[in-house]
Amino acid sequence: MGMEVVLASILAIVVGAIIGFVIKGSVAKKELEKHGELIIRNAKNDAQDIKKQAKYEAKQIVKEERVELEQEFENRKKKLAELERGLTKKEVALDTKIELKEQEIQKLKEKEEALEEARRKAQQEIEKFKIRQEDIAIKLTEVAGMSKDQAKEELMNQYTEEAKVDAAKMIARIEEEAEEEAEKKAKRIIGIACQRFAGEYVAEQTITSVELPSDEIKGRIIGREGRNIRAFEQICGIDLVIDDTPGLVVISAFNVVRKQIAKMTLERLIADGRIHPAKIEEFYEKSKTEFESTLRELGEKAQMEIGVHGIHPEVLKMIGALNWRTSYTQNQYQHSLEVAFLCGAMAAELGLNVKQARRAGLLHDVGKVMDASAEGSHAVVGADFIKKFGEAPDIVHAVRAHHEDVKPESILAHLVMAADALSGGRPGIRKALKESYVSRLSDIESIVNSFDGVARSYAISAGREIRVIVENDKINDEQTVILSRDIAKKIESELSYPGSIKVNVIRETRAIGVAR
Repeated sequence: MGMEVVLASILAIVVGAIIGFVIKGSVAKKELEKHGELIIRNAKNDAQDIKKQAKYEAKQIVKEERVELEQEFENRKKKLAELERGLTKKEVALDTKIELKEQEIQKLKEKEEALEEARRKAQQEIEKFKIRQEDIAIKLTEVAGMSKDQAKEELMNQYTEEAKVDAAKMIARIEEEAEEEAEKKAKRIIGIACQRFAGEYVAEQTITSVELPSDEIKGRIIGREGRNIRAFEQICGIDLVIDDTPGLVVISAFNVVRKQIAKMTLERLIADGRIHPAKIEEFYEKSKTEFESTLRELGEKAQMEIGVHGIHPEVLKMIGALNWRTSYTQNQYQHSLEVAFLCGAMAAELGLNVKQARRAGLLHDVGKVMDASAEGSHAVVGADFIKKFGEAPDIVHAVRAHHEDVKPESILAHLVMAADALSGGRPGIRKALKESYVSRLSDIESIVNSFDGVARSYAISAGREIRVIVENDKINDEQTVILSRDIAKKIESELSYPGSIKVNVIRETRAIGVAR
């Protein structure tokens, strides 16, 4: 009985323990589930917070980027507006210049029409003389007993000579009046066209080529939608020509300094390999600084060689830039040095200031490397430039007058003219060979000698002038005007030559007496 009670008690305890354990496990499970849900809920809340923070930061980044882009856009817009205004001003200035040129051309046409009208009137006078000859011939036949043909021939000879003399006088007078008005303007127009832009050497003057390691680099130079090439042309101020020519691009510019800086910039870009607007600007500034230093060094070297000093650094740069300028393949830097030495040598012979003469000779052609938009011939442009930087009036005048844009009024101006002609006009110094040079002079003299009444002719000043000596008994003073025009027209029609040829017809009278 007691044993059974004990067993029953043990069983009850075991059963109670099992039931308690089961109940405790269930409660723990519920607690764990609640804790897990709390963790998940907290995690979701944290995720929401992180997501909101990320969105906020993303919006801030987008906002900042937008502000920067808008600022960059406004800056570029301002630059484009400034460029547009500059182009508009240049366009207006160009239109004004074109209009002035058209007005000048119209005036010249009016002068030509007046000359043609005078010729027509002269022809009418000749016709009147012919009618008058007919009437007088009939009267002479009746009075003198001459035949009509004899009288006609006599009068024809007489009045034809008179008509030629009157026509020559009228042509000379009209030409003189027209030349007084048109000579300066014509010189200016033709001088700008020929001296600053035209000539047989225009290609070597305005373009240069850059070799490429491969053709694929052409695409990188052009850039996406032409971005790089536009930036390059705008920064360097040149035209970049990229065509189908393998391994080559061409830089075109009238300004030799900008052209050379652009070449150096492009070579740096190709060597670096990174081609984009920022690099273009960076390398342009480096090339510009380096090239300007080179120009100054060349200018200083020239200054030292001729033994002068005190030339302004900006003028020295222009002297250095002459090293990249040629005229009929003659290097203008060497030409300027040669003119300086020739001026000095002649000044020494005359007992003048040698250093001043050399200085004028060195500076005489600086206008050839000035910007092509400058107004006037290179002599005028160069004189205005050096005057601005403090050169003496005598030197400024010598530079301005060395191509007779103004009348030379000093010995120094004549020295510069003579030295320039010596350096540039002698056979072999420029592109034309000695054989072709001599042949051209011979052709000119042959054409002149083919005219009746010409005694002798001499081609001088490297073929720029022909002097014609006529026979006094065949050519009178009035007929020299007609002869000079006929010679000039025949030379124009039969020969090709650079520049112009001045025809001087000379008729002289000599009286000889002998004292015994």
